[in-house]
Amino acid sequence: MSLAKRESHVPSGIHQAPSSSGGGLRPLWMLLGGLVLLVLLTFVSLTQGLADISVRTVIEAILSPQEIADHQMIHGVRLPRTVMGLLSGAALAVAGAIMQTVTRNPLASETTLGVNAGAYLFVVFGMVFWPAILHQYPLPFAMAGGIMAAAAVYYMAGGRKGTPVRVALSGMIVTLVFSSLTSAIILFHEETTQGIFIWGSGSLKQNDWTGVQFSWPLILLGVFASCLMARQLDVLSFNEETAQSLGQKVGKTRLVAMLIAILITSVSVSVVGPIGFIGLVAPHLVRLSGLTRHIWLLPISAIWGAALLVASDTISRTFINAYGELPAGAITAAIGGPWLIWLAMRVSRKLSGGTGSGAQTSMSVGGWQRKVPYPVVIIMLCVLLVLVWMSGLAIGNLYLPWAEIIAVFLGQGNEMYSQLLFELRMPRLLTAMLAGVALAISGSLMQSAVRNPLADPQIVGVTSGAGVGAILLLLVFPPFSAWMPLGAMLGGIVSATIVYAVSWRRGLNPIILTLVGIAVAAAGAAFINILIVKAQLLAAPALAWMAGSTYGRGWTEISRLLPAVIVLAPLAWWLGRRVDLLAFNDESSIGLGLQVRRTRLAVAVIAVLLASVAVASVGAVGFIGLLAPHAARLLVGAHHRRAVVVSALLGAVLLAASDLIGRVVMIPKDIPSGIVVALLGAPYLFLLMFRAAKVRQS
Repeated sequence: MSLAKRESHVPSGIHQAPSSSGGGLRPLWMLLGGLVLLVLLTFVSLTQGLADISVRTVIEAILSPQEIADHQMIHGVRLPRTVMGLLSGAALAVAGAIMQTVTRNPLASETTLGVNAGAYLFVVFGMVFWPAILHQYPLPFAMAGGIMAAAAVYYMAGGRKGTPVRVALSGMIVTLVFSSLTSAIILFHEETTQGIFIWGSGSLKQNDWTGVQFSWPLILLGVFASCLMARQLDVLSFNEETAQSLGQKVGKTRLVAMLIAILITSVSVSVVGPIGFIGLVAPHLVRLSGLTRHIWLLPISAIWGAALLVASDTISRTFINAYGELPAGAITAAIGGPWLIWLAMRVSRKLSGGTGSGAQTSMSVGGWQRKVPYPVVIIMLCVLLVLVWMSGLAIGNLYLPWAEIIAVFLGQGNEMYSQLLFELRMPRLLTAMLAGVALAISGSLMQSAVRNPLADPQIVGVTSGAGVGAILLLLVFPPFSAWMPLGAMLGGIVSATIVYAVSWRRGLNPIILTLVGIAVAAAGAAFINILIVKAQLLAAPALAWMAGSTYGRGWTEISRLLPAVIVLAPLAWWLGRRVDLLAFNDESSIGLGLQVRRTRLAVAVIAVLLASVAVASVGAVGFIGLLAPHAARLLVGAHHRRAVVVSALLGAVLLAASDLIGRVVMIPKDIPSGIVVALLGAPYLFLLMFRAAKVRQS
């Protein structure tokens, strides 16, 4: 079979090589260009820091070192840091290239497959519970987390039938779950994990050569082993039937290649923390030049990955005198977000072309074979909400008997009990319920707008945008700190506006909308990390706000949430028939008389407003907008008007119950309700996605 005929079988999601791929002088130019850039960046990197050191001093320190302060600083601090950047950048780039080939998915990388988040979680877990073992054997912890995350993403996305969009969304969900678990461990063990926030954002800071000595043999061994597999990886780029006909043992090759990718990623994470997007950007830069043969792709990607990470670290230290040292991982995410937007636009041309049909955007997640009658569902949820309400008022640091609570409502109770109920517990509980309603309705609308059951307000960047807006207001206008909710609301709206503006040219295509939203969310998260480091905020309060918390919320938040819910929730219900039509592909919806773009925009505006108000009130609570609509469709089917009511009740129950659990499980410590939601919802979500994968396969 000729190469041209073989390439006709390559899946549309992978960048196909032109006929000159790997030939001529192109590989040589990419190699030489990368090496020249790498050498220049290395010298520039060694000059950056608190102390001004010239390039001449750097060269002298390397060629003829002397016992002077500048030379000792270069050899003891800056050179190990730069070398670690070279090693980590090369490892992440090679890992990304391998993952893209193994999954035949151009969006795959150590970030989108959740490997970074999984490795980070297990390293933090070891740091808290087995510090001595972690200090001696950090790699097994990181490997275990990376493998677990990659396996979860693979199966959630539908295995080998997973599409680029489902892989990206599944990776984002797994990352959110693992990040919530990591935040919970950090919050529970603040003293043990002091100083971990910057490392958790990806930092190349090295005080000696220990990290380099540990990582360089493993990384070089992994890169060398992957280059030995170059021919097998070339064959693996074709579809499975073609690869098998060429004598490839597809399953074994995939497993070995993925283990190599996870190994070198885990080595990097165990030393410098989770640094994202290098594995996405670097291989694509090389592929854009027309190089797809892995014998060239892997080593050249390693060079460009090293250059990208060293450049990011250099940028992070350029402003050290003015802003303090920024984590390199935040810089790479800020660079990678726009890159992912561009890549999403490029990949979308090879996907479904806007029809939104098929598994990529299917709203089918399965359901109960026997639906519970709708009135029964409403009654059950109302009863459950009342029980949560009663428990929330009674249980806390001080237990209040219901006789006392009733007496307070009748105006005859103890003054202390009255103050506790009306100034603390009741407003906090009402805030949780209203925010849960807003987030659940927002998620239900968002899933319909992007025609994907994995979507929620975080997908369009509302959550991260709100975080940027809130913290930016605190930094730029400190006297107006009381207006932080307004800053959060504006930030969420701006992020969503960017997503929809970029997607508008493609008719608000659900695939484009989803991928651009993920990119904006990633960029927003990077800016949050940068702003937190700049503001020198403590890790615990920052993590609590980003996770979402109802602690200390009062009547002010209720006065903000209640009007929004009263006005927007009926509008969400009224759009029922039009939202139901959005579940079909665009051609069918237009044929039924629906103005698809206008309807999708109207639905999205309501969803974004609800989510922005909620985030402005309770912080970046996740998963409510994902879990509640899923459970609602399982109970009452895809009928929007019924589903949106059930979603609202489920959202209220979920967030109120999470607030209650967070208050009482570790008295007197208050666990952020967003973390409790993630811990409660993660097992359900994984089971739901495995079930959905089986439904699609059958």
